[in-house]
Amino acid sequence: MKKLLPVCCLFFLFSCKYFSSKKMVQRDTTITQKTSFNNLFFDSARIDAFIAENPQYAAFTDQFKDFYSHRNYQYAWFDTSGLAEQANNFINLQNNYINDLGDSSLYNPALQGLVDTLTGQRPNHVLNDARVMQTELLLTGQFFQYAAKVYKGSDIDAAQLGWFIPRKKIDLTALLDSSLKTKAKETDQFAPQNTQYKKLQEYLSKYLALEKQETNDTIANVPKSLKPGAVDARIVQIKNRLQLFGDIASADSSDVYDSLLVDGVKNFQRRMGLTVDGVIGNKMIGELNVPVSRRIRQVLVNMERVRWMPAEKDTNYILVNIPEYKMHVYDSGRLVFDMNVIVGSNANNTVIFNGNLKYVVFSPYWNVPESIVRKEIMPSIKRNPGYIARNNMEITGYSGGVPNVRQKPGPSNSLGLVKFLFPNNYSIYFHDTPNRELFTQTNRNFSHGCIRIGEPKKFAEYMLRNDSAWTSEAIDKAMHLAKEKWVSVQKPVPVFIVYFTAWVDKDGLLNFRKDIYGHDEKMSEKLFAN
Repeated sequence: MKKLLPVCCLFFLFSCKYFSSKKMVQRDTTITQKTSFNNLFFDSARIDAFIAENPQYAAFTDQFKDFYSHRNYQYAWFDTSGLAEQANNFINLQNNYINDLGDSSLYNPALQGLVDTLTGQRPNHVLNDARVMQTELLLTGQFFQYAAKVYKGSDIDAAQLGWFIPRKKIDLTALLDSSLKTKAKETDQFAPQNTQYKKLQEYLSKYLALEKQETNDTIANVPKSLKPGAVDARIVQIKNRLQLFGDIASADSSDVYDSLLVDGVKNFQRRMGLTVDGVIGNKMIGELNVPVSRRIRQVLVNMERVRWMPAEKDTNYILVNIPEYKMHVYDSGRLVFDMNVIVGSNANNTVIFNGNLKYVVFSPYWNVPESIVRKEIMPSIKRNPGYIARNNMEITGYSGGVPNVRQKPGPSNSLGLVKFLFPNNYSIYFHDTPNRELFTQTNRNFSHGCIRIGEPKKFAEYMLRNDSAWTSEAIDKAMHLAKEKWVSVQKPVPVFIVYFTAWVDKDGLLNFRKDIYGHDEKMSEKLFAN
């Protein structure tokens, strides 16, 4: 089989610590030939011998022992009639993954040959047939490798890549046990898998097919943006590219920017996070020129991130996607509204982490961070002694000769009229801003790291919706006090600050965004290292 990308090689480098069980499962001796439906058992010593001969499974030693101890070393993939149904079901599941993703790293030709040989045969003297024992343990090892790769992801130190959301944990032994109960037909339903994974996987299959159709022609930049009605030779290329990506149903040879093309252009602009105006400029042409092979890598990088995420729950949570400059608010597992946000600049990256939103603070003080006092405020005071008063600030003390500065509540306060706290070690929170005009920008990475939200009052109303005292009028009044007012949220809401440059939106469309902090590039070096 052709191996498209070396995503894989990392998979076999999982550390034992990463997969080890905390407590070994006790052997269940109540399962015997008399009490079990399947009377095929093997000696426990065979596992150690098998792993010694097949070191690619060494990282799963504890899982092997837990799984077979729990069943008192009863066969899982065979019964007295031969190879059981679940064996072929699992092989088909694995082969579908290999074919759909063009990744042959999980393909095991020795196992495939054994399964092909034993399928449909009723082996004589099963317990003495070395092929049966070998196939049994190979199938278990392959399941652990498959499940670890698909559901857990590569053994990458996420923190080194700036990702501080704890990676989800999966009990591979329990997953195998549950899968076998359905004869390996419904493995996915037992894994805590985020729904984005399957959606991205479907698009990855499509893009692997698109790569074979892609031509190497590059669309040249335009000296002047193309608007509906324009005539330009590039229009033909643009139509062909938009048809390839599915933004228009069909392309023609006309070089006229006609009305049929407008919707396709806007759809593409929307998916790329560009200004949706139907005007073809060089930013759009730049996105059209990104090779499909690069998009495939982008999807693979983000599929890896999705593997780290917990599965969605039917609950309330807030998700901010940094490269998208968007906040998504979920209520009972359903998206209720989106909101534009401003995130940290390239020099002041917003941290990727999770927390619980606990407080709404109306008319907040802004306690200016020492780094900003040193770099910005102290030089400004030197140039203009009236700087503090003019900016509605006050000095509350000194620390090592550096003034402790805070800005008093008011319309000019840098935090605006309200902030939202989810206590964390990174001093990051949501807040309003007096600079409303920045939300009209396409790229919105301007902050010192905190997240400015586009509709702060709407968000405050949502967070306090279950408290009848907090009417719209009461919130308006609280946003214009002389001193800040703290309000506890009745039930803290989980917040996830994430970084996805490729995802499938609520309309089922594949979106791409710029890698504004260079995180994709760093992860690619780990995933696709030669």
